Amino acid sequence: MDEVLIRRALGRWYDRNKRSLPWRETSDPYAIWISEIMLQQTRVAAVIPYYQRFLKRFPDAEALAAAPEEEVLTLWSGLGYYSRARNLQAAARQIVDLGSFPRNFDAIRELPGVGDYTAAAVASIAFRLPHAVVDGNVRRVVARITNGKGDTKQVADLLLDKKNPARSNQALMELGAVVCVPRDPHCGECPIAKHCQACTLGTQNELPAKRLKPATIHLKRKLLVIHHMGRILLAPSPRVRGFWDLPEPFEGARIGVRLGEFRHAITHRNYRFTVYEGVARSAPSGFIWVSCKDIDEIPLSTTAKKGMRCSIGV
Repeated sequence: MDEVLIRRALGRWYDRNKRSLPWRETSDPYAIWISEIMLQQTRVAAVIPYYQRFLKRFPDAEALAAAPEEEVLTLWSGLGYYSRARNLQAAARQIVDLGSFPRNFDAIRELPGVGDYTAAAVASIAFRLPHAVVDGNVRRVVARITNGKGDTKQVADLLLDKKNPARSNQALMELGAVVCVPRDPHCGECPIAKHCQACTLGTQNELPAKRLKPATIHLKRKLLVIHHMGRILLAPSPRVRGFWDLPEPFEGARIGVRLGEFRHAITHRNYRFTVYEGVARSAPSGFIWVSCKDIDEIPLSTTAKKGMRCSIGV
């Protein structure tokens, strides 16, 4: 493997073909960090509007640290993996205590919710420090370049251009995101195809080796839409801590007409929710009545939003 030629080819390709993304228009480590956390397990297209809204409301660590958790979760609602939002706020408070955003890999790595990948990404992109990133895209590219025989971290370190680590890391990730994709990679468009062992051997669709996933669990649940005097009854979500949901049947609630159903997946759990109109004279402890006009002001679970759409369609 000629890492020098690969680096040069990747850099030239990236300069010509990189996507225009909002977090690439800033050198602010806070904004770059927010984008990296949001991009974990989430598609770029889905992240962009959330990123823009989040930064508009919380333009710096001080604003995020001072906000009520409910407001943070409300702006995060729909991105999933909500521990990320809680860790972001905890880290923002730590940044405020430090007096500024940490400026080296080890200090960034100490922030809540930050692992090796995120620390390397922020350190290299915001501070131009020579730390190679290893994410899913990089693992896939490296597996194909070496035909599954190389140590991912060692190869990523070899491919890193230490004079321009920001461009180098982003080029490798970009290649994995748009060319060296999981299924049917676009080898004809790849700037390093001639250096790729898998492309030469025709094994690119077999790499990287598939990881075993947990068995899918299928679950059925009922949700109740209960209105009273312009308000709707909500319960603490049993699926996502800190969010509100439509209640499931409870003692004293009468189940009325069926309003619809929908499916929803959370990791390896596939739910089928059936939504009913409900009536209740009183609510269990911990439930709340919320004015329908204020419903967008609280952290509402995705299942609650889908359930409410069933009632609107009736």
